[in-house]
Amino acid sequence: MEDPSDPKRMIEEPLLSDTSTAKGGARALIFIIVNEAFERLANYGLSTNLILYLTREYGIHGVKGAQILYLHSAAANFMPFLGAFLADTYVGRYPMIGFGCISCLLGMVLLWLTTIIPGARPPSCVQFHENCESASTSQLLLLYSALGLMAIGAGGIRSSSLAFGADQLGKRDKLRRAGILESFFSWYYATVSVAIFLAMTCILYIQDNMGWKVGFGIPVVLMSLSTLTFFLASPIYIKSEAKASWLAGFARVLVVSFRNRSIKLSSKATDEVYHHRKGSKLVVPTEKLRFLNKACVIKNPEEDLTPDGRASNPWSLCTVDEVEELKALIRASTMDRHITSKFQVPAASFTAFQLFSSVVWIALYDRVVVPLASKIRGKPTRLSLKQRIGIGILSSSAAMAALAMIESVRRKTAIAEGFSDDPNAVLHMSAMWLLLYFAITGFAESFCGIGQNEFFYTELPKSMSSVASNLFDMGLSAANLVASLIVTIVRNFIKGEDHESWVSSNVNKGHYDYYYWLLAGFSLVNFIYYLACSKAYGPCAVEGSNDANEGEVLTDEG
Repeated sequence: MEDPSDPKRMIEEPLLSDTSTAKGGARALIFIIVNEAFERLANYGLSTNLILYLTREYGIHGVKGAQILYLHSAAANFMPFLGAFLADTYVGRYPMIGFGCISCLLGMVLLWLTTIIPGARPPSCVQFHENCESASTSQLLLLYSALGLMAIGAGGIRSSSLAFGADQLGKRDKLRRAGILESFFSWYYATVSVAIFLAMTCILYIQDNMGWKVGFGIPVVLMSLSTLTFFLASPIYIKSEAKASWLAGFARVLVVSFRNRSIKLSSKATDEVYHHRKGSKLVVPTEKLRFLNKACVIKNPEEDLTPDGRASNPWSLCTVDEVEELKALIRASTMDRHITSKFQVPAASFTAFQLFSSVVWIALYDRVVVPLASKIRGKPTRLSLKQRIGIGILSSSAAMAALAMIESVRRKTAIAEGFSDDPNAVLHMSAMWLLLYFAITGFAESFCGIGQNEFFYTELPKSMSSVASNLFDMGLSAANLVASLIVTIVRNFIKGEDHESWVSSNVNKGHYDYYYWLLAGFSLVNFIYYLACSKAYGPCAVEGSNDANEGEVLTDEG
């Protein structure tokens, strides 16, 4: 007879609960992942080559075309966070994904129609010729509407897809102990990476060789399949209702703690009487961010509490749970400081290799390293969340160091072959050396990216799951702005021999190797900063809930 506490059964049971009456589980998860994969495949299949479509078919200058795509990209990156907020507080995750599917499909259909309807774009002519007719207002309006709907739709889907998938697996506490969330986040990321890889290779090839009508039509078909796939499984989804309480709860904690700022807390939290929810495990607040504890101190039980134990005025007394949820948000936000910079090196296909590398590392870790470590230790064993994030950040520094060394060799080769003044010359040096950089970068993303996504999801309140699953992408957006600032500073203020900027337009006269070493140094400083944040944060929730019967997560001390 099987032991219900057996770790293997704990890992398998939630994912294999595939009965005819049960909702959620593996069946629902497959539909959600397929929906997201098709959406990424369709969106990246259109956006990657869109600059060529704007310049060739609309006669838009490259700089203006880049500005249009920048705004489209900025909207697509911001919309998931806005969608996550709405999904968590008002709409719900299922309606938000459904709305995103329909909006994205409509946008792609409109963009596809611009390739079919002759009057939807300017007449064909020699690019940038003086007699070329510019796009009319109505033609640009159709184009911008298509891009806008695609950005809104992508935001709706990506804002809630990861959290909605996790909802199908069961209670978070059990999932954390069994390692199921880690596997789900890993394979979710791997599936999305494969989809983007196919979009940047296969669909781009079709667009270049079979034209825009076919090349844009295929993403429409894929997005149609994505929408159909999602709605087809509606009866078996676990649909959590939106809760509008967490935002107001955070505001109440801040207001009440400020009002009670004159209260003197004792050195031990147990000396005060705190207000907590009925049945809650949190009876006493933690010592972290102690000034917020003043929000849940009961000063006068007769005045502060009603006969049934609730707060007489929610804006005068908060619960321990509300205080700790706000603490979790504040503490988690300090962890996401992953500063890195990605620059295009010769061929776009190398970026696709980075995605491929991430998938390989995910598969090796989940299917080889973890089982082997568990076999050696005699019990289920995985790296802790903070260990994986730290490994990823440290690896990003190693990746930049590898790129700096490769660039140093490339520059010396260019000078030796007499190409100092010709940055476009083809050197006698294989571009395959760059694969080392992308392999390490893929390794870093497979640990840091997935680790941070899982960290935010498990550490933040359940009511903020959609927002939590988008915090990592928001961090990357902020990192891109920082990277842009670093480039500007280096370009304008740091120069090498002959007063040439390190990031000169002539790569053979500049010193990109020095610049990459600078980024490697920043990343190393970031790792040290992460260690300090990690120590200040304390143990993750999963580290405090393991026992011998439930397997083991290697803690940071271990």
